[in-house]
Amino acid sequence: MSIHSDELYQQVILEHNKRPRNFLQLDPCTHQAEGYNPLCGDHLNVYLRVSDQGMIEELSFLGDGCAISKASASMMTAALKGKTVEEAGQLFQEFRHLLTKELDPEKDPHSLGKLTVFSGIWKYPSRVKCAVLAWRTMKGALDQEKTIATE
Repeated sequence: MSIHSDELYQQVILEHNKRPRNFLQLDPCTHQAEGYNPLCGDHLNVYLRVSDQGMIEELSFLGDGCAISKASASMMTAALKGKTVEEAGQLFQEFRHLLTKELDPEKDPHSLGKLTVFSGIWKYPSRVKCAVLAWRTMKGALDQEKTIATE
């Protein structure tokens, strides 16, 4: 990450931590799961309303966590609203690959948009789990798992 992208990363994380989007319990919801990161103490619930056609109509989250965890959850809810379950799965894979440096957002094709702000997090392995927690929990909710912990 360049100095400019480091500053952008910090600004985005702080903004979404201070004013997270979709920070509420969605009721009614069709899918939900609880996620926990024992290393950092991040703990959140993800709620989704999925149509019979497989479209994510609404999603939200509630919980406590570090700024990275909360910002990632906030940005995830904004990115996935209106997507199909299949598109959400694809974005989850791309985001995971971004966090582990398997995807270079400047060279590899992707659909991550603003989520590329997390591209340098691979430098901080303990923070990768923070950033991916909401995404794993969302995927677990869609797969009908109730509790998800980062490994």
